[in-house]
Amino acid sequence: MNHRFLTISVSLILTHQHSQFGASAFTNTATGRLLLRRATAVRAVHVTSLPEFNSKKDYEDFVKAPQVSTLPKGFSCGSAVGTFVSVEAPAMGNLPIKATVISLDQPTDSWAACFTKNKFPGAPVIIGRSRLNADGPLQALVINNKVSNVCAGGDGVADSEQICAAVASALKLPMGPTSVLPSSTGVIGWRLPAKELSVDIVPKAIEAMQTLSAFPAAQAIMTTDRWPKIRSCVLPNSGARIVGIAKGAGMIEPNMATMLSYIFTDAIIPKDYLRKCLSEIVDESYNSISVDGDESTSDTVVCLASNKVALSSQEEWKDALTQICKGLAADIVRNGEGTGHVMRVTVSNYPGPNKDARRLGRRIVNSPLFKCAVKGNDPNTGRLAAAIGSFIGRESNGDDISLSDMALTLGGRTIFSKGKFILEGDAVEKELSNHMKDAEFNEHEEFPRHQRFVDIGVDFGVAPGNTNKGSAVVFGSDLTNEYIAVNADYRS
Repeated sequence: MNHRFLTISVSLILTHQHSQFGASAFTNTATGRLLLRRATAVRAVHVTSLPEFNSKKDYEDFVKAPQVSTLPKGFSCGSAVGTFVSVEAPAMGNLPIKATVISLDQPTDSWAACFTKNKFPGAPVIIGRSRLNADGPLQALVINNKVSNVCAGGDGVADSEQICAAVASALKLPMGPTSVLPSSTGVIGWRLPAKELSVDIVPKAIEAMQTLSAFPAAQAIMTTDRWPKIRSCVLPNSGARIVGIAKGAGMIEPNMATMLSYIFTDAIIPKDYLRKCLSEIVDESYNSISVDGDESTSDTVVCLASNKVALSSQEEWKDALTQICKGLAADIVRNGEGTGHVMRVTVSNYPGPNKDARRLGRRIVNSPLFKCAVKGNDPNTGRLAAAIGSFIGRESNGDDISLSDMALTLGGRTIFSKGKFILEGDAVEKELSNHMKDAEFNEHEEFPRHQRFVDIGVDFGVAPGNTNKGSAVVFGSDLTNEYIAVNADYRS
């Protein structure tokens, strides 16, 4: 456990309220008592977890609190909602669409981005890659939900550029439209309502710009998400702040990054270091999750630095960014469409590189049979072994991979060792089932009640030939009727 980040997490919750009210006044308020309980809870859980919540209001009060949602220095954001009629489905009538604008007070060269590898990328991804290759500064992001602007009729790139131009004009950006990065999420194949966005909704979003909180942006970028996702911290030595938001609930299987995520910091970070960090961290976080095995056409993660606060340690900043990205990645899975359990698969001593260990982890969490077993709190561990065996058998070097020392655990209990299951007795069956039940939550609730996992361990041991020692931690969801219901009626 990273105790340094635990310190960051606890100070995030406490320092703001102490500075405003003093310790005694803070602890005598309902909010103060709530946050103090939460701060204590943080010490007892993994750093990528949030504390437990009892209601949607409970959760939203927590993430709206200034110590969680305050934007870093130099950033502002605004959101607005409007309507449009889809050219492709006019019978659906007026449909809601939101736009969010996030801007810096001056252009920055310190930005990094990673995009989907899907061969049908959305027009905003095409533009984003172009901006990245051009290596110019950025000063704003513009994000819309409802329509992803992917493979639509007309000119999707021109439509996105029209919106970038509207942002640049309204904000009077000195570098013009090329300093605006667009993102879109929603229905694939529909044309972006560029006129409605650029003439009506984007100007309203800019009128609503404020420098206080990232919460409105986190809420506005949602589609089928059940709750907004925010992670943040203040580095104790420099005071630099990092705030991350994300959306994503379905079509989550990474090959970067299977959702939209935006991370803001006021730290002074060199561009090359920032890009190197983000590329590495993406593999450990957003590339290590899966809800349904489908890679989106619009995946984007962007990190922007306003370069206001000098760091005492770049490594400390990178550690904090890593924890925020891992936390957001886990939040996306827990918020997955219809998710009622989150699986956490830890692969150790894999006889290959880390990327192959991640592939194995994703094979496990994507197994329909095993996902259904988890949904039913059924410790049908044969399905776990079958998923592993299927993966290894299809690898080009599968015949050379020894499973003689492989051990499997579920909820910390060893269930397989030396080629045999260890499952004798009703007591073991009940223990494993109870572990799954303990991790269960209501797939209809609009807040994350808890942060527990169905914990699965796959350790290949030290058999001859297992020399590469690949490792990975992968998060995935179960499969419920609610997932089918959401995706059967997605467009409406």
